[in-house]
Amino acid sequence: MKHLKIFKLIMISCILTLILASCGAKEPKWDTFEGALNEKSFPVPHEANSPDQTTTNVAMDYVRYSLPGLKEKNGIPDPYMEAIKAWGWTEQEDDDSDSSGVFLKEGLTVHLTVHDDYFVVMIPKEKKTSIKGLKTK
Repeated sequence: MKHLKIFKLIMISCILTLILASCGAKEPKWDTFEGALNEKSFPVPHEANSPDQTTTNVAMDYVRYSLPGLKEKNGIPDPYMEAIKAWGWTEQEDDDSDSSGVFLKEGLTVHLTVHDDYFVVMIPKEKKTSIKGLKTK
């Protein structure tokens, strides 16, 4: 009977340890990338999840990607910056913030902002020419 109680305590301890270990924030991996939903030539980490693509903004087409473990205070992670450059994008030096950047490639512009546990890839929409209506008498 005493051995059964000890066995149960050990099993409960093991199960609680596994549960607590799996609940901790994971560091993102930076080994594989795929094209962003709104610009296929701009890399996003393969493990990033995009629950929605929002296009209601008249000035920007943007996609929000969730990525647990990402921290705004740490800025754009170095491995991610290396992947962006390896994909042919160059960063504009206008921005003083470490948590955002503007990247250029072949006439395209991408804005990237990093937040806690997510990041946003934004593409400026082309300026459309307005059509003048006919004047009525």
